[in-house]
Amino acid sequence: MKYISFTDEPLINPDDFFMKEALKEAQKALALDEVPIGAVIVHGGRIIGRGHNLTEQLTDVTAHAEMQAFTAAANYTGGKYLKDCTLYVTIEPCVMCAGASYWTQISRIVYGATDSKRGYSHISEKIMHPKTEVLSGVRAEEAANLMKDFFASKRDKS
Repeated sequence: MKYISFTDEPLINPDDFFMKEALKEAQKALALDEVPIGAVIVHGGRIIGRGHNLTEQLTDVTAHAEMQAFTAAANYTGGKYLKDCTLYVTIEPCVMCAGASYWTQISRIVYGATDSKRGYSHISEKIMHPKTEVLSGVRAEEAANLMKDFFASKRDKS
């Protein structure tokens, strides 16, 4: 994809830009003492859904960032399918969230850091819809550091 700049401003890669937005959502989770994972869903260059982990706040194990973003995007579009949308999420989706993405038929998923313990790809990549394009590693270091720092602080308190 090529971008034309009509100003002296440097061009911004859309994946980088929207992952920064997902990282802002992760910071919201962190402020609530939730596991710092954030997600945004984009359609036509516009964010139509945002989410961050709320499992502790809602006492709901399914209240992951992706699930929050899927619900927000579905409410925005008025339908359950997200065929022309991209999910940006700071950490590799778990099996539950990957399965939910399958049912949304989302076109693309971009994630930051891999999750070596609970990431879907360690179970099976077939969980994703066959037409969903997946890109990993966007701002991976920032996303991974948020997680490392969060869990290190939890260990320090115990």
